Amino acid sequence: VSFHMWKSNNKSTKFLLNSCLFLIEATVSQIRYSVPEEMRKNSFVGNVDLGLDLRRLRSGRARIVSGESHQYTELKADKGILVVNERIDREELCGEVTPCSFSFEIILENPIELHRVTVEILDVNDHEPAFKNKMIDLEISESATIGSHFDLESAYDPDSGSNGLQNYILSPNDHFVLKQTSNADGIKFAVMILQKPLDRELNPRVSLKLIAVDGGTPQRSGTVNIEISVLDVNDNAPVFNQSLYKATVVENSPIGTYITTVNASDADSGSHGAVAYSFSNVKGKSTETFEIDSLTGRITVIGNIDYEKDKKYEIRVIAKDKGGLSDASKIIIEVIDINDNPPITNIMSFSSLISEDVPPGTTVAVFNVKDADSERNGQITCSVDSSLPFKVQSSLTDYYNLLSDVPFDRETIPEYNISITVIDSGSPPLSTKAYLQLKISDVNDNAPVFKSQEYSAFIVENNKPGVSIFSISAHDSDWKQNARISYFLEDKDVSGSAISTYVSVNANSGVIHAVHSFDYEQIKQLSFIVKAQDGGTPPLSSNVTIKILIQDQNDNPPQVLYPVQTGGSVVAEMVPRSADVGYLVTKVVAVDVDSGQNAWLSYKLQKATDRALFEVGLQNGEIRTIRQVTDKDAVKQRLTVIVEDNGQPSRSATVIVNVAVADSFPEVLSEFTDSPHDKEYNDTLTFYLVLALAVVSFLFITCLVVIISVKIYRWRQSRILFHSKLPVIPYYPPRYSDTLGTGTLQHVYNYEVCRKTDSRKSGCKFGTAASQNMLIMDPRTLQHVYNYEVCRTTDSRKSDGKFGTAGSQNVLIMDSSSRGTMQRIQSDKNILDQPDSPVEVRLLFYLLFCL
Repeated sequence: VSFHMWKSNNKSTKFLLNSCLFLIEATVSQIRYSVPEEMRKNSFVGNVDLGLDLRRLRSGRARIVSGESHQYTELKADKGILVVNERIDREELCGEVTPCSFSFEIILENPIELHRVTVEILDVNDHEPAFKNKMIDLEISESATIGSHFDLESAYDPDSGSNGLQNYILSPNDHFVLKQTSNADGIKFAVMILQKPLDRELNPRVSLKLIAVDGGTPQRSGTVNIEISVLDVNDNAPVFNQSLYKATVVENSPIGTYITTVNASDADSGSHGAVAYSFSNVKGKSTETFEIDSLTGRITVIGNIDYEKDKKYEIRVIAKDKGGLSDASKIIIEVIDINDNPPITNIMSFSSLISEDVPPGTTVAVFNVKDADSERNGQITCSVDSSLPFKVQSSLTDYYNLLSDVPFDRETIPEYNISITVIDSGSPPLSTKAYLQLKISDVNDNAPVFKSQEYSAFIVENNKPGVSIFSISAHDSDWKQNARISYFLEDKDVSGSAISTYVSVNANSGVIHAVHSFDYEQIKQLSFIVKAQDGGTPPLSSNVTIKILIQDQNDNPPQVLYPVQTGGSVVAEMVPRSADVGYLVTKVVAVDVDSGQNAWLSYKLQKATDRALFEVGLQNGEIRTIRQVTDKDAVKQRLTVIVEDNGQPSRSATVIVNVAVADSFPEVLSEFTDSPHDKEYNDTLTFYLVLALAVVSFLFITCLVVIISVKIYRWRQSRILFHSKLPVIPYYPPRYSDTLGTGTLQHVYNYEVCRKTDSRKSGCKFGTAASQNMLIMDPRTLQHVYNYEVCRTTDSRKSDGKFGTAGSQNVLIMDSSSRGTMQRIQSDKNILDQPDSPVEVRLLFYLLFCL
C-alpha cells in the first residue's frame, strides 16, 4: 500500500493505491484500463476481460472490493462491464503524482477468485494555472544592475503532463525580460531579469502582468499583476548559506515543535541589509503544517503531522531584503513514523458454511490486512489458535488466506469459532482480532447403522392382517435430510410369491406388519432383508436380516385318508364269519397338518352296532375283532370312529366304517341294496322317465301318422301292380340293428339290440366291469362303471347274456335299480321275439319298446 501527501489550495485529499496480484485456484492476470477524469456517472470504462463468461460472473456473485471510502467504478456483472460510479478528480485523487491510477479487486466465489484491476486516470485540462496572490509587489532599487534576478511567485496548476503549467509570459516592457527555470521536482518558476536600468525619477512605479499558460487544449492561463516600486540604491541581494536544508520531524509532534532554522545574509547595511523570510507557495499543505519566523528563519510545527498522509514535505524559502532583492533555498522535512496505527483487517470473502468433505488446504476466507505505519511498524503477523484446524497463509501483498489444515467431521465438531490475531512489529506492538463463525455443513458420509445384523421375531399363525410383528430402528450420524432414514423391503421370492405379499415395512417408523394371515402349515419361517436408506445424495444404506418364526396353532382338524367317505356310496369292509379274535378288519388312516402335539392323533370308537365285536387301536387306528364272529351277528355293522388331536383345545374328525359280516356277495347285496339314497335316485329317475314318456309319445304319434301314410301309399302301389299283372317281388328289409340308451342308463349304461332275419345268429352280451376291491352301490357311480349289451335275435334259443364280473374282493358294490332295469329288459325281449314283419310293424314295435 502506497500513500502520498501533497499541498494545494488548502484542501486535504487522501489517496490509497492497492497493488496486488491474487491467485486462488486459478491463474489471474492483471487488467488495466485508462479513462479520463471527470467522466459522468455510468460512463463506460471497459469490458471485464477475466477470461470468464457472463454466467461465471453471475454465479460467482462477482463484486468489487477496494477497502476505500470511495468506489469510483461499478461492476455490471450482468453485462460484464465496468462503469463510472462517481466523479473522478485526478487532482484530488493523486495530486501531483503521475501517472495517476487506482486499483481494486474483483472477487468471485464458488470457488473464490480474486482479480486485480488497475484504472489509470488520464488528466483533463480542467484547471488553469493560478497564483496565490492577485498581485506581486516588488521593490527594486534604481541602482539595480543589468542582469539582476527577481524571483516571481510561481503559479500552481493541479493538472499534470502537458495540461500542467508550461510557460510564463511577461507583458511587454522596456526594463525586464522573463527567464523560466525548473527545480528538481520539475516545478517551473519565473525570474525577471533586468535588462535596462530603472530610473525612479522617470518611472517611480512599473506595472507588469505575468501570465502562466498551460499546454492543454483548449489552453488555459492565469494572470497576476506585478507592481514594481523603484527604490533607491540597494545593490546587494540576500544570499542563503545553504541551497538545500534537510530536517526530520516525528509524526504526531505537538504544535510548536522546532524543525530547523534557515539563514540568509545581505551585505547591505541598514534597512537594505534587513532580510525577511517567507515560504513560497509551491505545494498545498506545507503552509498549514509549518511556519517560518520572518525575522529569524526559525521553522516550527503549527499543524498535525501524520506520516500516513504525508511522509515528506518540500518547502521553498525566500529571503528578501528591503531593497527587494531576494534569494531562494529549499528545505526538505522528512516525517518519522511511529507505531500509532493498529492493523486493520477486512474480510474480503468468507464462506460461513463449508462442506465437511472439503480437502485440507481449502480456502475458508480471504482477508486483507492494512497497517498504515511503515517499515517494522507496518510489518504484520497473522495467526489463529493452535487448537483449531486452520492455518493462515499469505497469498499476495497484504492478502491472506485462511486454510483448513485437517479434514472436517461434522459429526465430531459441527462448528468453529475462529479468532484471527493480527499483530504488527512496532514497539510496543499493536494488534487486532477478527472473529469468524464457521459452520460445517453435513455430507452424507455415514450409512445407517443397526444395533444388530440380524433380528428374530415370533408370530402366532392365523394372525389378523396388518398386525404389527416387529419394529426395527437404525441410527444415522448425519444431519437433517442425510439422517432421514427410510426402510424398504429387499425383493425376494418366497414360495413363488414376492416377499411384499407376506409382510410390509413402514418406510418411516420401521414397523413390520403382516400383509395377510400366516398359515404355519404353509410356511414355518420367513426370512427377508430390510434396507435402511438415508435421504442423502447419493443415498447410503445398510441391510439387516429379519427372521420371523411362525408359531403353530391347533387350527386344523384331523383329516381321514381311509376309508374314503363318498357322498352316496356305501363302502363295506368284508369280514368272514369265520374270522378269529383280533382279525384286522381295516385301518383308519388320518393325518393332521398341524405340528408338534397339535398333530398327535388318537383313535376312539364312538358308536358301533355291536361294541362287543370291534375295537379301535388308540394310536394306530386299526379296527380288529375282539371276539369270535358268530352267525347271530348282523351282516350290516356300522362303526363310527372319532379321531382327535392333542391340541388345546383339541380338534376331531369322525369316519363311518361299514362292515359286512358275511361269507358271500349275495348275502351282502341283500343287506346293502336298500340304501337311503335309493329314494333320491328313484325320484330323479321318475322325473327323467316322465320326460322321456312325453317325448316318446310325441314321436309315437308322429311315426304312427307316417306309417299309416306309407301304408296307404304302398297299398295304392300294389293295386297298380296287381292291375298291371306284373310279378310281385316280396320286400324284405335289410338287417336291422339299433342302439338306444334308455333314460335309466343315460351316460354309460347302454345295450344293443341286434335284430336279424337269421335268428340263429342272434345273441346277447353284457359288459364286464373292471376288477376292483370294492363294489360301489351308488346308481350314479354305477352309471359310469357298469354297462351291459343285449343282443336279441328272432330265435330266442340262440340268445345269450353275460354279466360283468366284479372284482374278487371282500367288498361288494351294487346298484339298487339294476334289478328293475333287468326286468324291463326282459319284458322288451318278448316283444323282439316275434317273426319277421314289415318295416312299419317293426318300427311300431320299436317305438312301443322305447315307450
